[in-house]
Amino acid sequence: MTTTTIDIALIKDYFLGLQNRITSALSELDGKAFIVDEWQKPPDSKLRGSGRTCILENGNVLEKGGVGFSHVHGDQMPGAASQNRPEVAGRGFEAMGVSLVFHPHNPKAPTTHMNVRCFIAQAPNQEPIWWFGGGFDLTPYYGYDEDCRHFHQTAKDALDPFGADLHHRFKQWCDDYFYLKHREEPRGIGGIFFDDFNELGFDKSFAMMRAVGDAFINAYLPILQRRYQEPYTPEEKDFQEYRRGRYVEYNLIFDRGTIFGLQSGGRSESILMSLPPIVKWRYNWHPTPNTPEAKLYDYYLQPRNWLA
Repeated sequence: MTTTTIDIALIKDYFLGLQNRITSALSELDGKAFIVDEWQKPPDSKLRGSGRTCILENGNVLEKGGVGFSHVHGDQMPGAASQNRPEVAGRGFEAMGVSLVFHPHNPKAPTTHMNVRCFIAQAPNQEPIWWFGGGFDLTPYYGYDEDCRHFHQTAKDALDPFGADLHHRFKQWCDDYFYLKHREEPRGIGGIFFDDFNELGFDKSFAMMRAVGDAFINAYLPILQRRYQEPYTPEEKDFQEYRRGRYVEYNLIFDRGTIFGLQSGGRSESILMSLPPIVKWRYNWHPTPNTPEAKLYDYYLQPRNWLA
């Protein structure tokens, strides 16, 4: 039997480098630096490990942005990670990745999320079980067709070298995953999402995950640069804050990464950094027909192939 050799240091170097590249690019546009918080789990905690959380709050462009790296390990895989892979239940595990969310001030600029990660489940005298996951998605408040097409095209360009079917599969997976069942609506206009991925073998699967991580800046930054200086009204800002409620609902109810972190005894400040600073809820609110707010629901939040 061939034993898979996993270079943990190589994976970690990639994730830390990606975190540095993304925070540098966003800091350059925003004009404000991220605060860097290096953290270490206590030796007696259920989950062991360390990480680096980079936070930018009340910037010139970003109302809040967080880019987190974590490298943790534990004695038993939490249910959120083993629900799709019952064979890993009871194994020790090591998990590593980068996760980010950016919430711009301007409601004409979309919120975005990106995550890339690696899981390794280990047991004595057994072959390690490993997989990669991740993706990125876009959550506009006021939609622009050209932004949606650019975001999806960048994702497709990143995946095509690894398989002609991957973008179609991962786009549909994203549409299905980032769906608020209790609202019967998607979180945004999607992107790509994958999990439990190992079908290309370790080296090519790792390369595919890196291609996704590397594509994020090219997918999001041009959109943010186009939109962050758009004029907007207090009413449009109010609508952004109302729609942010959907983001909070999704992250706390459905998001696998959030649930995994909380189940495994992860660091709450880092896990919940994705939540926006100001959010509003209203009882049974609906947009006025034939307004830009209604178009978000009627057009942008409807399943579609943006590259057709």
